[in-house]
Amino acid sequence: MKKIEAIIRRSKYRVVKEALHEKGITFFSYWDVTGVGNEKQGHVYRGISYSTTDIQRRFLSIVVNDEFEEAAVSAILEAGKTGEVGDGKVFVSDIKEAYRIRTSEKGGSTLS
Repeated sequence: MKKIEAIIRRSKYRVVKEALHEKGITFFSYWDVTGVGNEKQGHVYRGISYSTTDIQRRFLSIVVNDEFEEAAVSAILEAGKTGEVGDGKVFVSDIKEAYRIRTSEKGGSTLS
């Protein structure tokens, strides 16, 4: 099993979600986060530009069986890309075990 964590633009969330669903990945968690990165966003208030390094993003946490790793990553990369600085990052790590609380079942079948 793999855990895929992605930090994407909020504006790309709906497209990424649909791309994941098309690949058969229908369950994941997400939340809004604020981060600091290479992108510098500017805000204009009453004609004065203010620069900030705090950037609003959406964080996705997805656990999939090994055979879905490539599909999930490619869906995120293709759907989340604008070609501009600040598109985000994808991280993949191994998951040792998963348990279904309701039945105490364990293993990759708990992900379906």
